[in-house]
Amino acid sequence: MDTYDLITRNAEEVVTEEEVRELAEDPDGKRVYVGYEPSGVLHLGHLLTANKLIDLQEAGMEVVVLLADVHAYLNGKGTFEEIRDTAEQMKAQFIAYGLDEESTEFVYGSEFQLDEEYTLDLHELELSTTLNRAQRAMAEIQGGETAKVSHVVYPLMQTLDIEYLDLDLAVGGLDQRKVHMLAREELPELGYDVRPALHTPIVADLTSGEGKMSSSEGVTISMEDSTEDLEEKVNSAFCPPTRDPEGDLENPVLELFEYHVFPRFDEIVVERPEKYGGDLTYEEYESLAADLESGELHPADAKGTLATYLDDLIAPGREKLREIRD
Repeated sequence: MDTYDLITRNAEEVVTEEEVRELAEDPDGKRVYVGYEPSGVLHLGHLLTANKLIDLQEAGMEVVVLLADVHAYLNGKGTFEEIRDTAEQMKAQFIAYGLDEESTEFVYGSEFQLDEEYTLDLHELELSTTLNRAQRAMAEIQGGETAKVSHVVYPLMQTLDIEYLDLDLAVGGLDQRKVHMLAREELPELGYDVRPALHTPIVADLTSGEGKMSSSEGVTISMEDSTEDLEEKVNSAFCPPTRDPEGDLENPVLELFEYHVFPRFDEIVVERPEKYGGDLTYEEYESLAADLESGELHPADAKGTLATYLDDLIAPGREKLREIRD
């Protein structure tokens, strides 16, 4: 796999392809970031972007993880002391999950977001950004909650973070797209360069295949789950043997294989008794997906295998959580 393919693997959107190709020509030492609001135990949403960060480290880039304590405060997630305690737990979980500690820099937002220069730039953005534009940028992140003034300041800060962290590339879920577009529009107005961005997909709801998997609504998988909890959730997941002809539903089991399992394992083995055809071995996602659709791979076998490999991925983080809490 060449460097560009590694950098963009499993990205839903590349903004822009030309800029990222230029970055891929000399990625060593380039700085990429994801910002995480410290909000609790890591779940599959966090880990999808973490998988992309691991790809980028493999490509030679330096990763910056913004532990966005000021953003969390603006979003009503507790006192700064409570938020920072949560952030330290998240940091330990990310390292346990597989981020290279030597090439990962963890930064608290409060280390630079309260400085005078940053604050003055933030006021400049407030002057030049309409209320509607800021609300649009925040809408998908905010959800259905009634908008507060803090909510419209939030995306303006994310825009400035890209400059103040001295970044070459921004990464986020597809729900961050409008924020990154705002940054591309507004940073030049302050005399700063635009940066390219990668957007990772949003995995569908585990039980229905509709909408998106959410830690606040419905079922998600987190580092807090025991092996038994994880198996129960995966076994109850929506997994039709054929694709939805209308294209309205996704298969979350296949999505978890594609975005979580195959990027982290060179080979996937589905263990089956000889009377059911024996073991199946896959080195690429497309082959597994094709076998599920053809009937060669039964949904129950796919789910059992998915649970096993997901458990291998989250087990180190689960153990780290136990250490922290003990």
